[in-house]
Amino acid sequence: METEPSADPCPAPACDLVTVPARQGLEAVDILRRGTGDAVGPVLHDGGGDTLGFVVPAGTAAGWDVPGSTCTQTDGRGLCLAPEPPAEGSDWLLPPGEADLATDPAVLRRALGEAARMIEAADSCR
Repeated sequence: METEPSADPCPAPACDLVTVPARQGLEAVDILRRGTGDAVGPVLHDGGGDTLGFVVPAGTAAGWDVPGSTCTQTDGRGLCLAPEPPAEGSDWLLPPGEADLATDPAVLRRALGEAARMIEAADSCR
């Protein structure tokens, strides 16, 4: 008996993607990983190393207002939460399976704010 192939080879949960400049994103990842109980979900980086993308729960884009970042709705399309990178020229910084399903948007907002303050302080010391 033959089984029919799945219509979607990579069924992805509905999620949104917060994209930030790489420097701020890397600081935020460090902050999140050092946090007490604040988990970080999968994080994607582009091939040029210019941006990082944090997987956040679906619906986050509707209320996202953090300056210097964007939040894109994926509706489960175009973002494959598999070990392979979802797009050519990108790769996982924190791959699915090694991270929680998604980063809590409130926790990410705080980490991005703290990262921006750290970067501003470091840049002002130059």
